[in-house]
Amino acid sequence: MPTKQSQKSMHDLLIEELRDLYDAEKQIERALPKMAKSATSDELRSAFEEHLEMTRQQRERLEEIFDKMDTPRRGKKCEAIAGLIEEAKDLMQEGLKPEVLDVGLIVGAQKVEHYEIAAYGSVRDHAKIMGLNEVADLLEKTLEEEKQTDMKLNKIAVSGVNQKGYEVSQKAAE
Repeated sequence: MPTKQSQKSMHDLLIEELRDLYDAEKQIERALPKMAKSATSDELRSAFEEHLEMTRQQRERLEEIFDKMDTPRRGKKCEAIAGLIEEAKDLMQEGLKPEVLDVGLIVGAQKVEHYEIAAYGSVRDHAKIMGLNEVADLLEKTLEEEKQTDMKLNKIAVSGVNQKGYEVSQKAAE
C-alpha cells in the first residue's frame, strides 16, 4: 500500500486528466482532416472541417489552462482516443460503400464526442470544487462546444446520412 506521502491529490488527478485531454485534442486534430476527406456527405465533411478549427481552439484553451496553473503540458497519452481513432481508421479501410462509410464516421465521431463530454464535465467539476473558477469557466466553454458538436452530428445522421446508407445497402442486397 502506498504511503500517505506518495498518494496523489485531487490537484494531481486534475493535472493528469487535463494532460489526457490535451493529448486527445492533439490526436483528434490529426485525425479530423482524414475523416473529412473520407466523408462523401458535404454536410458531414463541412462539420468535420468546422470541428477541426474548434479542436485547435480547444487545444489552445487547454494550453491557457496549463499556463494559468503554471503546469507543464507534457505527459499523458490518451489511450481511449487513440483506440477510437484506430477504429475509425480501420473503418475507412474496410471498403464500405461511401454512404455507409459516412454512417460509420458519424458513429466514430460521436464516440469521441461522448468521451470528451464525460471528461470535460468531470474536470470542470473538479476545477470548481478546487476553487479554480477561471479554469472551470474555460473547461465549461469546451464542454458546451463538445455537446453542440454531438448534437450536430446526430442531426446530420438523422436528417439523411443514415437513410442514404441504409438505402444503398438495401440496393446492394437486391
